[in-house]
Amino acid sequence: MPVFQLSSALQFPDPERSDADGLLAVGGDLRPERLLLAYTQGIFPWFGEDSPILWWSPLKRAIFLPGDEHFSRRTLRALRSRGFEIRWDTRFPEVVRLCAEVPRPGQDGTWITPEMVQAYTELHQLGHAHSVEAYREGRLVGGLYGVIVGAAFCGESMFSLEDYASRAAFQALCERLWTRGFHIIDGQMPNENLASLGARIINRREYLDRLGEARRQTGPSL
Repeated sequence: MPVFQLSSALQFPDPERSDADGLLAVGGDLRPERLLLAYTQGIFPWFGEDSPILWWSPLKRAIFLPGDEHFSRRTLRALRSRGFEIRWDTRFPEVVRLCAEVPRPGQDGTWITPEMVQAYTELHQLGHAHSVEAYREGRLVGGLYGVIVGAAFCGESMFSLEDYASRAAFQALCERLWTRGFHIIDGQMPNENLASLGARIINRREYLDRLGEARRQTGPSL
């Protein structure tokens, strides 16, 4: 499949026309209108500092449906004993910045460029992007952020400055989303961390169908 070159026009090619790696298109911009259009079609940006903007629609998707989340007994004990305090949307730009800066095992660098930080902060200011923050003794030690599309939460990234902090944020996210009627958490590309949390892997067609159902559901809010 060819990789499409985007113009200034606010449109994307069919998300099922990506190449074998999931790369669909290159170029365009990160203005809020384009980002929201991308997420409603199951497309997301992912690129490095020395790269043009790349748009992805992978053939396989990691997702969570209500009840899929899994925490080991050890993790649950740690979450109880450490007493993390959870807050919502109080330090969104800092959460995104820390997701970019905190090293991850097996990863060299980050795809969260300053341009991405600014773009998602704008989405947050418009009410579409949200952060979940884990504090201990008043210090921000972990968190995650993502974008809401109807009854879907499209997760972007998470960070931890101490053990179990990002898991505390994820546990709080699941509890709130499922009780408020959300259908799905999108984890984007499958990886070992998502698998350890209970993510299921589905094909793109099933993901797009589930996303379409979630988009038609209005009303849930974070």
